[in-house]
Amino acid sequence: MELLQSPEFWLGLMKIIWINIILSGDNAVVIALAARSLPPHQQKKAILFGSAMAVILRVILTIVAVKLLALSFLQLIGGALLLYIGVQLLSEQEEGEGEAKEHGTLMAAVRTILIADLVMSLDNVIAVAAAAKGSMELLILGLLISIPMVIFGSTLMIKLMERFPIIVTLGAALIGWVGGETMASDVAFKDFAAANGWLHYAAATAGAVFVVLLGKALQKRHSTQVSAS
Repeated sequence: MELLQSPEFWLGLMKIIWINIILSGDNAVVIALAARSLPPHQQKKAILFGSAMAVILRVILTIVAVKLLALSFLQLIGGALLLYIGVQLLSEQEEGEGEAKEHGTLMAAVRTILIADLVMSLDNVIAVAAAAKGSMELLILGLLISIPMVIFGSTLMIKLMERFPIIVTLGAALIGWVGGETMASDVAFKDFAAANGWLHYAAATAGAVFVVLLGKALQKRHSTQVSAS
């Protein structure tokens, strides 16, 4: 009860909720991209399971985030993994309304969501951990409250992707952008990045362009193979 009556507790909680509102946008895009290939009746399950597991994973990650971010080449590997996920999700986009839609599996979608969220959250959780100021109760409560935000955002994104296919490409580009940012933020490049402010934006732009170009190329090849068969 004393904790609930503390102004610092409520201020910290509001900070964490606000941070999660700001940072949940890219996570919602990843979840929507991964879930869109599922049959309609499984999309809600993927969003629910993926969002819940992602938040739990973020709680665990927050505890060890500072130590993880101090490891050289970890973000480089994580960024490369994000580029792979972005290419994979974009290359799976369906071409044309008349073609048969290939459905993915629920577990594959959830796995993609968890891997992408793990990488994308490495630097984000630092802000959450700082707002919690060592309070695990505050940390867990704030992150649990963020689940409905991610679920709502993901559901909305799927509907928009179905209506405006260009959003799929933009979403994949966003994943590539974050992937490039993550790679450039690696501890191994800290001194070089500090001396060259352009590296951050150059790496992010390169990541987005790489994902879109390679994803579209693989998508076109897949469509050609399907047409030939």
